[in-house]
Amino acid sequence: MRFTSQTSSDGVAEQFFIFDEIPGVLWTPEGASGARPLILLGHGGGQHKTAPGTVARARRFAAAGFAVAAIDAPHHGDRPQDEEFVRVAARMRAGMAAGEHPGALVVGMHSYLAGQAVADWQAVLTAVQCLDQVGVGPVGYCGMSMGCGLGIPLVAAEPRIRAAVLGLLGVDGLAEDAARITVPVQFLLQWDDQAVRRDQGLALFDALASTQKTLHANPGGHGDVPSFEVDSSLGFFTRHLS
Repeated sequence: MRFTSQTSSDGVAEQFFIFDEIPGVLWTPEGASGARPLILLGHGGGQHKTAPGTVARARRFAAAGFAVAAIDAPHHGDRPQDEEFVRVAARMRAGMAAGEHPGALVVGMHSYLAGQAVADWQAVLTAVQCLDQVGVGPVGYCGMSMGCGLGIPLVAAEPRIRAAVLGLLGVDGLAEDAARITVPVQFLLQWDDQAVRRDQGLALFDALASTQKTLHANPGGHGDVPSFEVDSSLGFFTRHLS
């Protein structure tokens, strides 16, 4: 893992890194030493590791004592885009322009990205836990929308992840992996989501095999998740990872 820059403000250290050509960011309490819980943050579609919502959530978690890592998903942010991704993205945009529902269109994109994304996260998780300021502590995952679409296969495959905050996505293409998830889950659903049909979001929540799962449903569209859900997520991870 090669660190390319480091800054600190308001008690939180922010370190940009590259690991095996995967660009990422690590946030920790300033001066942190020794093992602590780690939260992996997955960003939304078309976004990247330093999208404003990702950074705000990461700094909130780090200020509470967690280590937090975010990486650019395959073909996002500072990562190159190959020809196949460009074709998949073009098909998705064309479908949306033709009036097809976005929820069905993103399934192909997430399926295309998921295999590499899971391997990337597992490699970065191993590397980050070798750092003195992180160590081998309990791990959580947090991701909405595409972060959920790539996160559900990850949580299903990775036994080190002990709790997850997921949501803003439907069940299409995810039912099998969701049925393998037994860790505690907090699931967010926007009641008037224009990108995710309500019944599809509820079906994904239902498909999760966890016996400790909570549904947080709020009014509003896809991008209208209330700010208090960040504090709710922090409380959830504190209960299950501390």
